[in-house]
Amino acid sequence: MLPWLADHPVHFPPVEQALRDPDGLLAVGGDLSPAWLLAAYRRGIFPWYSDDQPILWWSPDPRMVLFPHEIRVRRSLAKRLRNGGFRVTADTAFDAVIATCAGPRDGQPGTWITDAMREAYGRLHALGMAHSVEVWRGERLVGGLYGVALGPVFFGESMFSRVADASKVALVHLARAMQDGGGRLIDCQMHTAHLASLGARDIARAEFIGYLEKWLGKAPDVAEDDTCIIPPSWSFERLGSTARHSTQERGEP
Repeated sequence: MLPWLADHPVHFPPVEQALRDPDGLLAVGGDLSPAWLLAAYRRGIFPWYSDDQPILWWSPDPRMVLFPHEIRVRRSLAKRLRNGGFRVTADTAFDAVIATCAGPRDGQPGTWITDAMREAYGRLHALGMAHSVEVWRGERLVGGLYGVALGPVFFGESMFSRVADASKVALVHLARAMQDGGGRLIDCQMHTAHLASLGARDIARAEFIGYLEKWLGKAPDVAEDDTCIIPPSWSFERLGSTARHSTQERGEP
């Protein structure tokens, strides 16, 4: 049986106890307060559930990650970065990005980004722990992504495109800003072909947890609010500057 988490104290079972089927399902319960969410990310855990379910916590094995220096920009994407007419910003339209990520998508009957999740990440954004990258064409928001930043790690949650490659543009600028500012890792959670095409790859969960402990410190067994708040070690303001002033793109075949 899965552990059912009480509201307090903030305490997760070891990720090694996660199920193999479904892969990574670890626990049920708790809540979506900043203390719970930040404690989860620090331990390599994230929430994922639908409106008709209790809160479900996951830590899959393997884990898909993107090392910023491994971002792959093929020739067609490099051309779109140069000539697509995009303007990229950070943290200027967080609510709009998460609302659009939560919207209907082709082939998907619903969304896991519930109203409760939107409110929860809005609270993290107000604390300076959740961030968005926005891609604009003129005054229209055409792409973006959002996630949680702790130290040199960005935990990606969702992305969207309203025009071709707009979400890729957001991710490329995020990766390059992290490279420039000392960011080390983008957590992509689960494998997708879309992310693999951009250089993301699967690593063992134990390796992923090792990186978190190296860069964020070993998490205490029971979390307190002040043990989970680890400010980003790189500036999101740098992302906006990089996006506006970058003129040379590294193309690949």
